[in-house]
Amino acid sequence: MSKINPPEQIDQHRRRFFGAAALTVAAAQLGVIGAADAQTGEAKPARLPTVKPGTHTSLGELKQIDAGLLNVGYAEAGPADGPVVVLLHGWPYDIHSFADVAPLLASAGYRVIVPYLRGYGSTRLLSSGTVRNGQPSVVALDGIALMDALKIQKATLGGFDWGARTANIIAALWPERCKAMVSVSGYLIGGQAAGKVPLPPAAELQWWYQFYFATERGRAGYDKYRHDFSKLIWQLASPKWDFDDATFDRSAAAFENPDHVAIVIHNYRWRLGLAEGEPKYDELENRLAEGPVIGVPTITLEGDANGAPHPEPSAYAKKFAGKYEHRLIKGGIGHNLPQEAPQAFAEAIVDVAEI
Repeated sequence: MSKINPPEQIDQHRRRFFGAAALTVAAAQLGVIGAADAQTGEAKPARLPTVKPGTHTSLGELKQIDAGLLNVGYAEAGPADGPVVVLLHGWPYDIHSFADVAPLLASAGYRVIVPYLRGYGSTRLLSSGTVRNGQPSVVALDGIALMDALKIQKATLGGFDWGARTANIIAALWPERCKAMVSVSGYLIGGQAAGKVPLPPAAELQWWYQFYFATERGRAGYDKYRHDFSKLIWQLASPKWDFDDATFDRSAAAFENPDHVAIVIHNYRWRLGLAEGEPKYDELENRLAEGPVIGVPTITLEGDANGAPHPEPSAYAKKFAGKYEHRLIKGGIGHNLPQEAPQAFAEAIVDVAEI
């Protein structure tokens, strides 16, 4: 396997790491003419209706299920026997990034699962003795455990930021569980060794919050100001996205999870080699550090106004050995691409199996 990209590109890989009834009704209100024949893995989705970003403000009533180390909170939409899509959010965002995407896909006959990652929303660690671990491999194992708990053998995965990295890892290490993938900002798998490589000053500046989190002052500051801190990240990462306070506040509520700060801080400290991981995950992390090639059908997306550090498509195209396509989404689209451009994201999910 080829190694991850050279040092000048490594910075781009550090940051991105994861009510059915209400959503089904919402999907119907979008005006789709007819849903697909929903045989799992065989349905051919209908052409998607058009949705304006911000049309939906809720994913309906949440469900909870024990899955591995977690009790996971998740939204579900669409027919129970439809082809499964699992949508994974990033930091500092939550499931509302897919509030418009989920009903679009449900209207086309998909069964859509949108979980809160560990440390977000109503997802809780089952044991007080479990390490509040944010390692990439652990977040990916959470995804596998959720699929097992829901008896989902194989799904199309879509995500951005931590969610894209999680999808990448599942596709790379457990390709039998991933039918296809949509990944915002491309290939985001890396390791601790890459995170320790010094970067040119301008590149290091983009990771200011990572250095802040490396200090106890940073941990305390994020805990105290997590609302304002996260809003600043939204503004920097999506400089042309004119979101309102209500939109942000819906997601910010997820950051009140009692384990949120500990997991976020561990994630960023681990990447710099400043926090220990758990030895039982070393084998997985070693495999990921080699930069494994992904063979499942993939569409990568990038917004034309992404203010967060991100690699150029040419830097990761060869990491996708199967059917592959890259799409640049225009119109001032930033880092939170599913929420800013839900139509483009949903269309990529529908198209990915046919590229």
